[in-house]
Amino acid sequence: MADISQRLQDEVLAARKDGRALNIVGGGSKKFMGRAVEAADLDVRGHAGIVEYHPVELVITVRAGTRLSEVEAALAENSQMLAFEPPHFTEKSTIGGTLACNQSGPGRPWTSSVRDHVLGIRLINGHGEHLRFGGQVMKNVAGYDVSRLQAGAMGTLGLITEVSLKVLPKPAATVTLVQDMALAEVVKFMNARAAEPKPLTGACWHDGRLYLRLSGARSAVDATAKQWGGDILDDGDTFWAGLRDQKLDYFAGERPLWRFSVNPMASNPSLDGDWLIDWGGAQRWYRGEGELAQMEALAARAGGQVSLFRGGDRSGEVMHRQPAALKTIQQRIKRSFDPGAIFNPGRLYTWM
Repeated sequence: MADISQRLQDEVLAARKDGRALNIVGGGSKKFMGRAVEAADLDVRGHAGIVEYHPVELVITVRAGTRLSEVEAALAENSQMLAFEPPHFTEKSTIGGTLACNQSGPGRPWTSSVRDHVLGIRLINGHGEHLRFGGQVMKNVAGYDVSRLQAGAMGTLGLITEVSLKVLPKPAATVTLVQDMALAEVVKFMNARAAEPKPLTGACWHDGRLYLRLSGARSAVDATAKQWGGDILDDGDTFWAGLRDQKLDYFAGERPLWRFSVNPMASNPSLDGDWLIDWGGAQRWYRGEGELAQMEALAARAGGQVSLFRGGDRSGEVMHRQPAALKTIQQRIKRSFDPGAIFNPGRLYTWM
């Protein structure tokens, strides 16, 4: 574990001088996301380790190449956690890649996303400057919230070197309820449960079964489980970890995997094939062939967007196309942070 930020900064400055592009590489667990980058690798795995951790203040600061497993192990010693439940696609998944790809787990609608837990970052921009944005408290932003702007940018705006995150105590009790339910019924049912003032922290439909996770005070969890009914899943944590890390059988195989982010109350898009509904209806996974334009139209009717998350033809766009005005804004931001287009060119869109 070491601070190699100076070496990384030197590599960026050299690339800027030579006009070379760089492909930012951490643990490599999310390389399937976005588009392929034709550039020399900039390896940040050596830039790892916990910089500061204040359990009483519920804040941890880590270098971007730090593995999620190391961060979570340190938090567990104090019965704390990353409440956004970052996916571990492999054992090498890092905190920097999690933020860059904006990845959050099953509790996203109730415990917020990685973006919402970021307090501050350090970043090397396309000028080779090592900058600090935000801090270690929630109200520490003036002007553009650059820290949160990195969520989902996939490294196109710069090299994240350090992240400060809000952490939370682990819940006292967790129970998973399971019952059989048809796809046609599940969206309405999920929304009805989510509207109740209960300790719901996960709602997923998979293979004809509805899974509801309750987390919080033991009395609230037990009372809700008794009121709602359903079978208690003995090893619920294993199911939610498999969902979070895409290790369920549903995610196996080579068929294209589409991610719909939609209005949770919208009817399910009319596509024949295999569906998995998560986030209480707000995130819907579809396995099957399709054209991006067709998927975009279906997502728009459901009040959201779609992306080709994994597999399929990745030579063209894989993210939902942006309106002209938003595209212009994103290009201006890109030029401001990375005027030489050094970082991850084409990873997010062909035009970035």
